[in-house]
Amino acid sequence: MSEQTLVIGAVAYAPKVVTIWEGFKAFFIAHGLPFDYVLYSNYERQVEAQFDGSIHRAWNSPLAWVRADRIARSKGLQVKSVAMRDTDIDLRSVIVVRADSDIEKASDLRDKTIGAGALDSPQATLIPLDQLRTEEGLIQRDDFTLRIFDVLGGKHGDHIGGERDAARALMAHEVDACCLIAGNHLAFGLDGTLPAGSTRIIASTAPFDHCNFTTSPGAPERQIEHFVTLLLSMRWDDPLVRPLLELEGLREWRTGRTSGYAQLERAVDNEKFYSPDGRILNTDYRY
Repeated sequence: MSEQTLVIGAVAYAPKVVTIWEGFKAFFIAHGLPFDYVLYSNYERQVEAQFDGSIHRAWNSPLAWVRADRIARSKGLQVKSVAMRDTDIDLRSVIVVRADSDIEKASDLRDKTIGAGALDSPQATLIPLDQLRTEEGLIQRDDFTLRIFDVLGGKHGDHIGGERDAARALMAHEVDACCLIAGNHLAFGLDGTLPAGSTRIIASTAPFDHCNFTTSPGAPERQIEHFVTLLLSMRWDDPLVRPLLELEGLREWRTGRTSGYAQLERAVDNEKFYSPDGRILNTDYRY
């Protein structure tokens, strides 16, 4: 890997990812930053690549950030969150029931069946499970049945397919409640997956953050600083940049932070997903 070229890793969760990164590559090169990208089929391999010299930084899901940070700390190294989207900040997930359900609050989910997204989805599985555990004292298997809609393992729920399947199962009376990120609950109402007025929110999580650009240990600081400066300079009213921002789901880039991952850290430990040094513990996980 050339030291003169900054290389990013990204996960190909949808065909549009190629369009996005080809556009970003052209932007950065045009602004004087030698740049390239590598696409991975899953976040686990991408995170591991951050520690073998393959990539200088990664566009990581929140769960991938947690793993990268744990691996780094276990090796006496450091990774940093340097940038994120405006749409990655202060999100919430919700637990939803049918409008005609007799379930009124989250504590009523004891002995019920709850639908969730992919096994590795922070927003539709791990964080809602943490909400039920910490706020209601409800633990899967002991207090309720969890039905996972495990779509495209290793992509950490980015494709939203598992959430859509869980929503459809709710409408089909196959589950008593389902877990969704709030934005998808709204989107499913608009596209007819959840007809207008057909559901009620009975619980909402505390705010959490989503994706970030994570530096790899030993990444060249000057190039990283140049990258972040150019990234933050992208403007919604730039006709060359706006289509890429729209595809990536943001209006502006923000400086990275890590304060919004506490719930997910706790859920990863309680659900035994990763070990403190970043090893994968969940034996049902396929990616």
